[in-house]
Amino acid sequence: MHSQQAAATATLPAEHQAGRPHGLPGDGGSARTVYAYATDPEASLPEGRFVEEVRTVLRRRATGTATAPATGDDSLDALARQAADWGSGERERHLALAGDEEGPEGHREVLVRRAVLGCAPLALLSGAWLQWLSAPGNADDPLALRILALYASDVGAGHPAASRGSAYLELLRRLRLAENAAPAARLTGDQRIPDGAFRLPALLLAMSRRPDDFRGEILGADLCLRAVGLLPALEPVREVLPTEADWATLDPGRRREGEGPSPVERCRAAVDALVEREGERGADAVRSGFRWMLAGLRDWSDGLHAELVAAGDPAFDMAELMRLRSREGAVYHHQFLLEGKPLARWLAECRTDPGPLLDVLARSKLVKPGRSGASSLVRGLVGERGPMFRVFSPEDLTVIRRWIDSLPAKPAEAPEPTPEDVSAGDRPEKPSPGAPRDPLATVAASLRAGARSPGRPPSGLREAYHLLMNRTDTPALRSWAMDYVAGWLARSGHGMDRTAMPLPERWGHEGLRPWLQAQHDQHGAEFEENAAVPLPSKEAVVDDTVQTAPLTLIDGSWLQGFTDYEQASSAIGHSLFETYWDELGNGEPHLNHPIIYRDVLKEMGVELPPTASAAFAQWPGFREESLELPVYWLCVGRFPQTFLPEVLGLNLAMELSGVGGTYRRARLALKAYGFSTRFVDIHNTIDNVATGHSAWAADAVDTLLASLPDAPGPGARADVWGRVRVGYRSLNPPRTVGARLAARRTRLTGRRR
Repeated sequence: MHSQQAAATATLPAEHQAGRPHGLPGDGGSARTVYAYATDPEASLPEGRFVEEVRTVLRRRATGTATAPATGDDSLDALARQAADWGSGERERHLALAGDEEGPEGHREVLVRRAVLGCAPLALLSGAWLQWLSAPGNADDPLALRILALYASDVGAGHPAASRGSAYLELLRRLRLAENAAPAARLTGDQRIPDGAFRLPALLLAMSRRPDDFRGEILGADLCLRAVGLLPALEPVREVLPTEADWATLDPGRRREGEGPSPVERCRAAVDALVEREGERGADAVRSGFRWMLAGLRDWSDGLHAELVAAGDPAFDMAELMRLRSREGAVYHHQFLLEGKPLARWLAECRTDPGPLLDVLARSKLVKPGRSGASSLVRGLVGERGPMFRVFSPEDLTVIRRWIDSLPAKPAEAPEPTPEDVSAGDRPEKPSPGAPRDPLATVAASLRAGARSPGRPPSGLREAYHLLMNRTDTPALRSWAMDYVAGWLARSGHGMDRTAMPLPERWGHEGLRPWLQAQHDQHGAEFEENAAVPLPSKEAVVDDTVQTAPLTLIDGSWLQGFTDYEQASSAIGHSLFETYWDELGNGEPHLNHPIIYRDVLKEMGVELPPTASAAFAQWPGFREESLELPVYWLCVGRFPQTFLPEVLGLNLAMELSGVGGTYRRARLALKAYGFSTRFVDIHNTIDNVATGHSAWAADAVDTLLASLPDAPGPGARADVWGRVRVGYRSLNPPRTVGARLAARRTRLTGRRR
């Protein structure tokens, strides 16, 4: 194996061999657990029990949702009106909170902070649940293209940090609340956000990883969110900070600049297409998803509203702060006594009931009620020489000062009350022992349990091609795909140090654009030099077109991992998503590359089965070797993080391969025999080296390499560049016996793990 790609293939995670999802967090609330796992672009969620548990949650929540009460109308139109009316009324209810001018000092700042954090789990990934509804097997499906067009709008296709979620991240940054917001999985560690805020997006994201099981429910939930519009709790934030955010982008129901129909209309069109195809079963699934989402939004918004109302009392914020900080604080302060009891014990008890600690602090010498400036709790103790220096953040100290200033001054003659004298009604409530269980507990448990069976690996290339048409997999298929990629890359890297190849041995600070232009010049020169070479026969042209069909009908599949929400709008991934989006015709069937290619095949008298069907993979007209490269594309595209350098190299090779030469030669041959040249014409233009896919591919590589240290060792620039070169070579790996043996050895090693 080539040394510079050994790190990517020699040691693969053991979880890929097991029946459990890899990387599943084991701590924290169930909703946080599911959310964190479902944001992983390489997440693999099991069938069976997991799907059953999700359906149970959907049914339980959707059952109690009322339809339009006046008419009993259960149509989607009625549900959409109900959602829009609720959203409008709920925004007014939340807006009233910002109009309270008589609240305590700092109340609006607290309101904004809590509202923005409470909406973050949903708003940071607005639209992400559509991310896997396109797949290699439905790349020419009009319904999938409709959904992909809607999703491309959500992620701001073609631009970095242009997604709806990116606009929300910018709001968090402006408010200095973004410490745990990127990547979104880190949000689960932000204890300022209540568990309930993760429930809806966690389940929705989890469903997005099983798109074939929940397509209707996902579209129903999406339609509901777009009909509701801007999340209600953000309305007072918009009132207070009208220019601090791109509010139009944060509203999933509003069209973005330069777009046609509204997102609500586009989503509804996709829903109608699904219902037309699947009938009442599809309609039921859409309604189920819609009702579940609306019921969940109501409950979540009610809870957040109650929290925002309570936060008007500075004691509420202080109680939350003490509860959140009590666990680490209880480790210390065993010698410091408050009313005869160690502060460590007060803090330990604070984890379930902060009220008594607040009461005793208010009576202590640490606090001067109404005068935070004179209170040692926020002066000497936290000063540079104090025993609690930097224990509290500036935001924490603001909370403490606000609480102290809200305390009434104690009458000089009043005796200090004891803890027993304090009314329990003045304290935050303890959790009720009979409180309902976390609704996502069973979903998280099913994720941890993993698949009931690992399944069986594909019997060969043809079955693998068929199984890889969908986004979902089994542990056995996932393991097989990993091993296939490892073997292919081992073959691609074999003897690379001894063989000349187009990519330079080292990456230079000037980037790849100069090299790209030189390659394009060379392609043009080779085309001119070969002008006198006879064209292939008509039979050869038809045969080549047919044998290339398994590859071309999944055009862009090596980039399927970059449809993931955070990948699709990242500095590296935005151009890769746009390339994928272009290959599928930007949502327009007449521009869809697989459809255009099938039209050429029909001109040649070749009618192939649907690409996703088993009949296509088993079609006897395909030679076995014609499936080798397509299967590699399908496998490597599932691992956009694990094989990022290799995918970037492959993408560069693929986009540059025909520009200026091969496509022009193919055009001559197709035209000579009366076949349409549209497929090669469109590729020769959109893949161009100035503003097209080739240029974007080079820029993506440069963006990655420029961010890495110029140092020896794994993960540094030289190592990653070596992996990019292997990926570049993987488009056309050596066919020698030695190279194939290297691939076989690597795959066998993987199977023994």
